[in-house]
Amino acid sequence: MRTCRFRRGGRERYGLVEGLGVRALTAEPWMGGLPEGPALPLAELELLAPTVPQKVVCVGRNYAAHARELGNEVPKEPLIFTKPPTAVVGPGGAIRLPDASRDVQHEAELAVVIGRPLTAARGAAEAREAIFGYTALNDVTARDVQRAEGHFTRAKGYDSFCPVGPVIETDLDPLDTTVVCRVNGAERQRGSTRDMVVDPYALVAFISRIMTLLPGDLVATGTPQGVGRLERGDWVEVDVGGVGVLRNPVT
Repeated sequence: MRTCRFRRGGRERYGLVEGLGVRALTAEPWMGGLPEGPALPLAELELLAPTVPQKVVCVGRNYAAHARELGNEVPKEPLIFTKPPTAVVGPGGAIRLPDASRDVQHEAELAVVIGRPLTAARGAAEAREAIFGYTALNDVTARDVQRAEGHFTRAKGYDSFCPVGPVIETDLDPLDTTVVCRVNGAERQRGSTRDMVVDPYALVAFISRIMTLLPGDLVATGTPQGVGRLERGDWVEVDVGGVGVLRNPVT
């Protein structure tokens, strides 16, 4: 099943993607929303971020090659940080370069969408049952700010620094899918979730033992090597196998 969130006629709805059409849902899909009404042409809808998370929990240095390219060691436990919900934008939403940075970089990632509350999961199996589906995410980072401060909050928390979408796919093997980034059509990153240090199920379980994960929350699982600078006028794509392509302009 593929779900989305869209705007039509000034109204925002969740939807069920059926081929080239979308049927509106009566509620959030993880809350049991049911399709109603006729299918609407997907091309005529403004796609939004497919969830409105209360929090976005990210994982740093979860691919060994990416840790090495930035001169870092792989952490002994998952290195987590959060992005504010105000950083989230949907497909086509502009990534806005802040005046404070001269080195804003892309980070293509697979993101987990939580489907039911999860507190202190006893293991990966319990975490897996709490997952609704998967989507693409760009963990945009002001790298020079991150280097100068030594922590992640400001560098990764600017408004527009968390593009998400275009849809949520429920039928996906997160242990074996590709994560690709292209800028202006040229490939910058390519990795496989097989290369993660800690797999998505174990990450969700670990995070739930620190903070309760709620329906609609996002867990970004880390980025493969190849991160690079974005410039005004660029178009950046995050292509997650089985999900689709998240495409955003840089302004």
